[in-house]
Amino acid sequence: MGIVRSGKRPIWVHSNAGDPLVAHIAVIGAGITGVTTAYALLDRGHTVTVIDRHRYAAMETSFANGGQLSASNSEVWNHPSTLIKGMKWMFDSSAPLLLNLKPSWHKYSWLAEFVAQIPNYRANTIATVRLALEARRRLFAMAEREGIDFDLEKRGILHIYRDKKSFEQAAAVNEMLIEGGLDRHAVTPAEIKSIEPAVTESCYGGFFTPSDATGDIHKFTRGLAEACERRGARFICDASVNHIDTHDAGVSVSWSRDESDASTEMTDADAVVICAGVASRRFATMLGDRVNVYPVKGYSITVQLDDQKSRDAAPWVSLLDEAAKIVTSRLGPDRLRVAGTAEFNGFNRDIRADRVAPLVDWTRRLFPDVATGRVVPWAGLRPMMPNMLPRVGAGRRAGVFYNTGHGHLGWTLSAATAYLVADAVQAASGRTLSPAVGPLAPQISR
Repeated sequence: MGIVRSGKRPIWVHSNAGDPLVAHIAVIGAGITGVTTAYALLDRGHTVTVIDRHRYAAMETSFANGGQLSASNSEVWNHPSTLIKGMKWMFDSSAPLLLNLKPSWHKYSWLAEFVAQIPNYRANTIATVRLALEARRRLFAMAEREGIDFDLEKRGILHIYRDKKSFEQAAAVNEMLIEGGLDRHAVTPAEIKSIEPAVTESCYGGFFTPSDATGDIHKFTRGLAEACERRGARFICDASVNHIDTHDAGVSVSWSRDESDASTEMTDADAVVICAGVASRRFATMLGDRVNVYPVKGYSITVQLDDQKSRDAAPWVSLLDEAAKIVTSRLGPDRLRVAGTAEFNGFNRDIRADRVAPLVDWTRRLFPDVATGRVVPWAGLRPMMPNMLPRVGAGRRAGVFYNTGHGHLGWTLSAATAYLVADAVQAASGRTLSPAVGPLAPQISR
């Protein structure tokens, strides 16, 4: 097997006396976390190379998610009620949560760790909402600075509840979200219809978060990737990473163009940040770390609003139907994104008709005047840690860092964790943190 060196590795040096140290950082993964990480590292003055196995950025989990930038969804799932619902839904293929019972050590050990995190439910929820609020501020700043059009709608997110019991449970969760700093308040059925007239079904009540937003994650990530390239970042695409080595001089990342290509190329850098989604666990093992990410599949449909009647009937305010665990996002005048479900089925990426059908049926029931003749289904694997918090920071070996495991909140949290990991890289290089950054100390996975 031939090995070709790709680029000369810069070393940790002062460009001029007294100037900050300059380092070359390799980022593995060009999804939302990888691209925001690259952007944050560029902000810190580093040289950045991003490596991804797809031809373009944002082609996996960052392709067609629910679209919500939702601090209001910061509640972690480590709660006894989740286990009860999981047992109830176990044999219902259309249920919001589905567990494949086929034996798997990774799956069942992950679930055991998930259960063990139940005592940390409250603390982790509050930590998540604080991180989400910081991320929202940073993401909006990125978009404004770079002029990225991603169908952003700052109309808030409306959670709707069908019965008194679920509403009262949500009220208890709301107290934690408010403690974390979120502006979220209860609304009556009349107020729900005032906020979003497209909601015609009767509800017991709801909670509204006016500061939440929605957008097209794929358009944002691609736009930010282009901004990174304009600022000097290099993207190596169609490149499958085979191995990562650490040594005294830094790190070496070996990759090949495709499985049939016998030649392997190598990129040298001072440090590496793993932002590889569900593949992060494999890379962490190479580097002597344990990053227990599990792939939790989610589905979405994009309803093409081809006629005026459909456009008028589709909601503009983002919704979350608590009973169905389904969310909506309006992506410009001509598209409605509907997403939901959590499926524990390993690395299976199949788009199952019996999992897509509930999304279509829900759309037809709640918005009967929206035509569903042209619907695009999608499925993606969310990289989820057992405690529902992202793994951010340094690994065991010098020069190794992680920004991964964001689960269903990758779009919501990425802009904050990008700067957290950039700060960790900067601290390791001996550089002084920028006063503009401000403190960020959430409880993140280790």
